[in-house]
Amino acid sequence: MAKGFNSRNMRGMGGMGGLNMNNMVRQAQKMQADMERMQTELEQKTYSGKAGGGMVEAVVSGKKELTRITIKPEVIDPEDAGMLEDLVLLAVNEALRLANEDASSSMNRLTGGLNLGGLGL
Repeated sequence: MAKGFNSRNMRGMGGMGGLNMNNMVRQAQKMQADMERMQTELEQKTYSGKAGGGMVEAVVSGKKELTRITIKPEVIDPEDAGMLEDLVLLAVNEALRLANEDASSSMNRLTGGLNLGGLGL
């Protein structure tokens, strides 16, 4: 035990400053269950990012896996593959950004903005 810290000191502090340990454990268990439920819900969602005025669309899952890319035929120019590559990158990155924002927003709602270190989704 830390020097100067003993059970007598704890009693004098009202048992951790008046906090009820059982209540803290229950709250932590509830938060864990809520986080697991939220993670499952997020994984079932899809996010769509578009580029070039909707000419290219990328869809990612809540697991942040690319599930679909749609390219309108009129944007395909064999002479300018670079433009199509850029549009695909923009669409994929937009879909991933939306997935990350939703996960972050859900975590903030659950934790009340409390920073839990690397526990983000």
